[in-house]
Formats: sequence, structure tokens, C-alpha cells
Amino acid sequence: MSQSAKTYHCSQCGKSFSQPAELKTHQVIHTDKRSYICSQCGMKFKMSSYLRRHQQKHTGKKPYRCDQCGKCVTTMDSLRNHQRIHTGEKPYNCTICGKNFNQASNLKSHQRRHSGHKPHHCSDCGQSFTTANELQNHRRTHTGEKPYSCHDCGKCFARLDGLTVHQRIHRAEKPFSCDQCGMKFTQSAHLTQHKRIHTGEKPYCCPDCGSSFKVSSHLTAHKRTHTGEKPCSCDECGLKLGNSGSLVKHKLTHTSERPFHCSDCGKTFLRSTHLKLHQRTHTGEKPYYCSDCGMSFTQASHLNVHQRIHTGEKPYHCFDCGLCFTLSKYLTIHQRTHTGEKPYQCSDCGKRFAHSGSLFTHRKIHSGEKPYHCPVCEMSCTTYKDLIVHQRTHTGEKPYGCDQCGKTFTQSGTLVKHKRIHTGEKPYHCPDCPKEFAQSQQLKSHRRTHTGEKPCGCDQCGKRFSDLRTLRNHKRKHCFGGLSVSFS
Repeated sequence: MSQSAKTYHCSQCGKSFSQPAELKTHQVIHTDKRSYICSQCGMKFKMSSYLRRHQQKHTGKKPYRCDQCGKCVTTMDSLRNHQRIHTGEKPYNCTICGKNFNQASNLKSHQRRHSGHKPHHCSDCGQSFTTANELQNHRRTHTGEKPYSCHDCGKCFARLDGLTVHQRIHRAEKPFSCDQCGMKFTQSAHLTQHKRIHTGEKPYCCPDCGSSFKVSSHLTAHKRTHTGEKPCSCDECGLKLGNSGSLVKHKLTHTSERPFHCSDCGKTFLRSTHLKLHQRTHTGEKPYYCSDCGMSFTQASHLNVHQRIHTGEKPYHCFDCGLCFTLSKYLTIHQRTHTGEKPYQCSDCGKRFAHSGSLFTHRKIHSGEKPYHCPVCEMSCTTYKDLIVHQRTHTGEKPYGCDQCGKTFTQSGTLVKHKRIHTGEKPYHCPDCPKEFAQSQQLKSHRRTHTGEKPCGCDQCGKRFSDLRTLRNHKRKHCFGGLSVSFS
């Protein structure tokens, strides 16, 4: 028998080996037997080599050092894999789709996505996975185990790669750099997503409406706008949300803790990403550029939304009235006009709101806070968006142009309303009569003819009116000595 012949086959996954001892060692992967126990943290492993590799995390011993960036790793294989980050080498090629990988294990895992083969099964819930590592990470969702701890701040993680990425925050390390604009990232996946801003690539397509997305998680979240699924629930107020990211952000509204501080103005934030974005208001940095009109933005998401002005894309559809939106959150907020849902309540006055941003802005009425200051006229605004719009009164900038008549506007919302003059669109329907309106405020005023509500009162004679325009016309009668004067 030749030394290279692989005559010993695994009955579970089909992998072949040249020696029976190699097959026996491999078959341990498919069992739940974990005989090797770490004496320091109690973690269990199927193979002694896995335990030895794990124990190096406790000792901190990393004998292999990268001569390009100085990073130290525990094994020579890890060093070779790491160095491919610098060289860009990806020697492992998928023969089915042509995708290249820098590690053989990554190629092997990828190929299972083509075959659909998932040999590793969770004994608790029955879910299947392509790799043993994915199964091990999944099991921690049942046990709650977080064995990887940061030596700098004590934060614990369920996965080693989560700890590795987190530690780059302390070292300010961003090893992945964009060759077009120079932006740096802590993770290669973030760089891959960022590059799609330059290429315009949107590889993830919705089978229901054809909308395309740059990130797979955005497609997953979008699909829920078709199904109406909201799998994530807040354990404090019961609010249901479409994805875990929205749930994390929502939960922060229940806590008063704001641990991240701006060194320039002292403002505090709930999340480090919010602080990073805020600091650009001091530096003026706007790294994301629109290739169509040259406008620049502080966030990639703002650029993506802006580009829909040029493309006219509105991928999110309301099933109740057919209205379309550029963002899924706008659709979620809009749907509350049908349901009447207002989940956010002010603790000072009890007023309720359809979304958290409105509540956050409203609270500033009670506190009197206006943290955004205009450098030209010293006017203060409650939100950064209000400040940007106000500054256009000084610059004369009107970045939103109508493609039919050329008229320009300072706000995108004003452009959207203007376009309805050309299209004749009237998306707001009165539930009490057949009338339709181009603007939500017009519908709101009209509905008072059904309810009899008159919220606007004259401070001179006490007479009440259903809208501000009628009240203003009435007040002019006082100014003109009782003459019946009406202005349109």
C-alpha cells in the first residue's frame, strides 16, 4: 500500500485518511465525548491538542511574533495564517464559485455551504452546523458560558474571535485598510462591507420584491417587512422588534447609564459608536462621498440613504396602504399610523410617542437642553439634524433638487412632498370619508372636521379653531379693527 493512499473513510462525513490512527482521532469530532479538562477554567475538549492550545490563553504565552505588525500568536500555523492579512495571499480556491480563502479550514467550511452538508448537531435543540467550532459556539447560547475574558476591562465573551476583535479597542489596532479611501477597520468583514460603498455592489437580493442589499443581515431584516415577523422582545416593556440590534438599542432607553464621554464637550453616550460619530461634529470629518453629486457624510448609512434620492429606490412597502419608504425604520414608524401604537412614554408628562427619537427630542422640552450651537449666529438647536438644516439658511445650500422642474430644497422631506405636485400622489387617506391628501398634516387637520376638535385658541377673544391657518386669519381681524379680512 502506498504511503499516500487514503483507504480509511469516516462513515459520518466521508473524509478519508491514510492511517487508522488518523481516522480514530478524527472520529472524536463527531462524538460528544470531551475527556480533556482545563484545570484553570473547567472547559472540556475532545482532543489533548485542543486543550494544550486552549491553555496557552491562560498563560498568555505567545511565542510567535509577526515581523510586520508585531502581533504575537500561540502557534506557527496561526502566525502563517495571520501573515496572509499583510500579503493578501489566498491560496485556497473554491472550484464551484471561485471564491478564495487564506485558510484551508475556511475553504472546507465554505464548501459545505454549496453541498448543504451540516455534520455537527446540537443535542439540546437539534440545530445542525457545518463545523464543530460553530456547534461549540452555538452550545454556549444554551449554557450562557462566556469563557474568554479581557485582561484590560474584564468583559467576557462566548467566542475567542469576539475577544480578539474587542481587544483591538484597547490597542487602537485597525489592521484592515481600504485601498481606495484609506479607512481602517478592526475586522476584515467590516472592510469587505465598506468596499461595497465604492463598488456599489449589493450581492444580497430579496426574492419577494427584488430589493438588493450590501449586507446579508440587512436582507434578513428586510424580509421581515414582508412577513411581519418581530422575533425579538424586550423583557422590560414587552415591545417586539425585528432584529437583535434594534432590541439592544431599545433596551438602552430603559437605563440612564451613559458610560462614553466626549473629551471636547463632555457629552455622554450610551454606546462607543455613538461617541465616535458625535466626535465628527467637532472634527468636521465626513469620509463618505456620493459619486453622483459629491455630497459627503459622516456615516456610510447616511450615504446609502442619500443615494436613493438619485435612484428613487424605496424598497420598503406598507401592505396596508401601499406607501413606500427608503428605510425599514420609516416603514415601522409609518405602520404605527395604522395601528395607533405609541410605545414610548415621557416619564415627566405622560405623553406617548411612536418612536424613541421623538421621545428623546421631546424630553429636551422639559430639560431645556439645546446642545447643538450654530457657529455663525449662536442659535442653539435640540438636535444635530436641526442644526444642519439651520446652517443652510447661512450657506444658502439647497442640496435636494427636483428632477422634473429643477426646484431645490434644504430638506429631503420637503422635496418628497414637492414631488407629489408632479405625480398627483395622495398617500394619506381619511378613514371616515373618501378624501385623500398629499401631506400627513393636511389629513390631520381634515380629520378634525369629523371629530370637532379645535386645539388652536385665540389669546384675545378665546375663540377656538381647528387649524393654525384659520386662527391666523382670525387674528388679523383683531388687527384690522374687526374688518372681515382673509389671506390665503
